[in-house]
Formats: sequence, C-alpha cells, structure tokens
Amino acid sequence: MPESDLDLLIAAAREAGQIATRYWEGDNTVWDKGRDDPVSQADYAVDAYLHEALLGARPGYGWLSEETEDTPERASRDRVFVVDPIDGTRAFVAGRETWAHSLAVSENGRVTAAVVYLPLKDKLYAATLGGGAYLNAAAIHAARADTLSGASVLIAKPALDPKYWDGNAPQIARHFRPSLAYRLALVAEGRFDAMLTLRDSWEWDIAAGALIATEAGATVSDRTGADLRFNSKSAKTAGVVEATPAIHRELIARLRP
Repeated sequence: MPESDLDLLIAAAREAGQIATRYWEGDNTVWDKGRDDPVSQADYAVDAYLHEALLGARPGYGWLSEETEDTPERASRDRVFVVDPIDGTRAFVAGRETWAHSLAVSENGRVTAAVVYLPLKDKLYAATLGGGAYLNAAAIHAARADTLSGASVLIAKPALDPKYWDGNAPQIARHFRPSLAYRLALVAEGRFDAMLTLRDSWEWDIAAGALIATEAGATVSDRTGADLRFNSKSAKTAGVVEATPAIHRELIARLRP
C-alpha cells in the first residue's frame, strides 16, 4: 500500500490513464447528460476503478466524484477524495489529447494532496500542501508577470464580455484548453500568466489544480477573491481566478461583483 496520500493518488492516476486510453483508442459509448454535457463508458470505468482503489486503501475517507451519485455521508468525513475521472470529456470523445484525471484529497476543506495527469501528453502534475508543485517530478513555478495588460490568459471568450468588467475588458492574449484542471496546472507550470472562469465551478474540476497552482506560487480564489474551500454541501465554488499574485489582485479589482 502506498505510504502517503500523494503516492496513492499518483499510482491510481497512472492506472486510470491506462484504462481511459484503451477507450480513447477503441470503442467508447457516449451519452448526453443534458445541456451538451457528455459522459462516456470511459468516465464510468475510470470512476469505478478509482472508487475501488482509493477507498480500498483509505476506507475512512469520504468520496466526491463527478460520476458517482453524491450522498450527505461525505460531510461527516474529515478527509475526502475529490475526483474527476476524466476532466475534458468533450475533448476525450472528440479524439483530442487535452483531457486529464484530476485527483485530490481534501482535509477539513483544504486540499492536502493533488494530482492532475494527462496520459496522452505524459504530463503528471503533483503537489502536497507545503511541499511544492511538480511536473514529472521536476519542480515548477508560476510566472512572474506583474501586469494584466498583454498577459497570456486562459479564458473562454464569453468571459471577456464588458458586462463582467469595470470599464472595458482587459487587453490580453487569450488562450483556452478544454480541461479546467489542465488550465490550472498550465498556469502553475508558468506557461500562462492567469486563468479564470466566471461560471460556478464544480469542486472535482478544480480541487487538484488549485493546490498545484498555489504550491507553484500562483494565487487562486473564487471570482470574488475569496479563498477556495472544498467538500462543501453544494460541491461548487463561485468561479475560479488563478494568476500571478500581482495579476490576481488586478483581476479581482477589475471584475464586477
């Protein structure tokens, strides 16, 4: 049995990658959960494996996953697995490579161990609380950009509508990736200066990436600037804003309440 929660998450993520890749390369039935929200055989197969592997190793932990029916029982547990079996399912079923497994452990609302793994890109991001952030075992650090103007930002085009901003929308270099967990990790890696989504966000999409980002030196909050907490009753946060510290302050100041 892996000695630490991080070792457990890493081992589980790598096995999940093998399971998911077999579906990605072969047959994979897809259903629509509604409002253009697909789910596939691969999502359910990975979820079933992770549920068995993670809770088998840590039976006292709670469970929160996109593909498992939620129950009030997790609220009674100090430690909870927060899991998205495949983050970026649209990309997965479209045959693209930018999907990820997002695995985290939350303890009393704070993430303490996290993994974001992209099997087809051979990128495994990992972090522990207070232990730094890593990509394939090499330390990573957020960028040092200190001004929003001209910054490289991962953001969906609708979020740049002027109605969301005091004054005009910021002048940035806009980019996008389908996996929210991957977007968080890319800023942690220093590839981009900021990432934000203004829509309410599911905890399983962001728990792992949020710890990786903060351990890499980025600042992460909801869209109001409040700290993120996990294992909430709704399992949602009020959006996500991640950036270098200076750019984060500027983003929060410019976003309309």
